[in-house]
Amino acid sequence: MNEFELINRLTRSLPVNKSVVVGAGDDCAVLDLGLPDRLLLFKTDAVVEGIHFTSTAAPEKIGHKALARCLSDIAAMAGTPTAALVTLALPDNFDPSLIESIYSGMSGLARRHEVAIVGGETTANPERMLISIALIGWVPRGKGVLRSGAEVGDAIFATGELGGSLAAKHLEFEPRLAEARWLAQHFSVHAMIDLSDGLAGDLRHILKASRVGAELFSSAIPVSRAARLAGKGPASAKPPLLAALTDGEDFELLFTVGSRDAVPLLDAWKQQFPKLQLSCIGKITAGEGITIKDKHGARPLAANGYMHFT
Repeated sequence: MNEFELINRLTRSLPVNKSVVVGAGDDCAVLDLGLPDRLLLFKTDAVVEGIHFTSTAAPEKIGHKALARCLSDIAAMAGTPTAALVTLALPDNFDPSLIESIYSGMSGLARRHEVAIVGGETTANPERMLISIALIGWVPRGKGVLRSGAEVGDAIFATGELGGSLAAKHLEFEPRLAEARWLAQHFSVHAMIDLSDGLAGDLRHILKASRVGAELFSSAIPVSRAARLAGKGPASAKPPLLAALTDGEDFELLFTVGSRDAVPLLDAWKQQFPKLQLSCIGKITAGEGITIKDKHGARPLAANGYMHFT
């Protein structure tokens, strides 16, 4: 059983109450607490030593990544983060100065985005370190973006470059909060997700939620320099395009807009965010699944993104 099969099994009959607008199945839960102008966003995420970072990683970068993962999910809803709780699970022989450095990295990112760190929990975990973040934020009523709104004919966009994140980016990425809010304010974004599990995997989440299919243009997918360099390495290395489709941990935005907005969006984006690439990588189609089109024609895309428990 893989990660997503387990999630589906566990979330079939979760209890809800009248405050729940969106429960399990999107980047954040969305709650209506009766505020006239906004809805609450609620998110939790965890990083585990040996899976999301190594014991030799710079502790400040570990802290940055732990919080940035949750901030990226708030960005995927076009929201604004507010406050975080931090749970630390530590082995018996932990180094207090290392933990302080982890908090320093976390705090630096929090200050840049005006996020309060308001407490948490510490516990023991004999084998390895685990850091779990619970984060609340908000989104204006009518401006939140879900995974489920993609429409046939939509253009599919991705920010930044994809693949090769383990070279460095997965510890250093900046969550696209300002970019996502700008998108929601100036364009009708139909569906959005952050790219944590790889383009091939995360696009499928949008397609499943929206009950549509997609066609990707291989030449338009923004393959990172790190993925291209890795592809020139040992014969066992992934080809660069496959890395861009499946590596995960990119934490860029993947979203859809109506086709008539595609060119105006690209023009406006260049003016607003000249240092961040935006690529139109495909279109939403009727039916199911993903096809990928290159100079030889179109074929079904069998590749998936990253999954735990495979």
